[in-house]
Amino acid sequence: MPTLKEPSLETAPKLAPLLAPSRRAPVLLGVAGGSGSGKTTVARSILAAVGHERLALIEQDSYYRDVDWRSEGELLHHNFDHPSAIDSDLMVAHLHALKADHAVEVPIYDFVRHRRTARTRRVEPQPVVLVEGILIFVEPALRDLLDFKIYVDTDADIRLIRRLGRDMSERGRSVQDVLRQYLETVRPMHLEFVEPSKRWADVIIPEGGENRVALEMVIARVEKLLGGS
Repeated sequence: MPTLKEPSLETAPKLAPLLAPSRRAPVLLGVAGGSGSGKTTVARSILAAVGHERLALIEQDSYYRDVDWRSEGELLHHNFDHPSAIDSDLMVAHLHALKADHAVEVPIYDFVRHRRTARTRRVEPQPVVLVEGILIFVEPALRDLLDFKIYVDTDADIRLIRRLGRDMSERGRSVQDVLRQYLETVRPMHLEFVEPSKRWADVIIPEGGENRVALEMVIARVEKLLGGS
């Protein structure tokens, strides 16, 4: 079992009253992989198998920092794939609180304005907390909280095609903008941070949600970690 680390000095005072556990700590399950790898499909498959009543979902994308941009040009060159783009202190603090059986208010991020909204999403503690994101194995304080780590490994061309489709349909971006961002930040950051982080994984799933055999093995492992709860 990984050693738990305390929240940062900045966030610990706010959460100190929440950190007295009252029941068996939940299992924290991490699903990482490159952008477009199929992490979401894997996470949804686990959710469907384990059940909403036993699983809480925490997505790293919810913890992006606000971007101070004044033009489309500035925004296009912002590096969303570097660990510094994520508010990891807040994310770690929330996971500590969930592990201590307390609900958290997860930020809701606006991917058009690239800022957090005034609203939050309340996440209640559950026997399984599924943590999903491209960089969750990179930060030691976050990685060490995870009881079971899965890396979704998918070929770069497939990931790029999926990213193109998502960013064009969901975020209103052009082909040129998506490709520019991929070459300037997504690919270099994947090679520097995301790909090397798979060495921390307990299980590597090739081809993501299409690999039914691997998914069945992972789900069986989650059930075992739950101990039939």
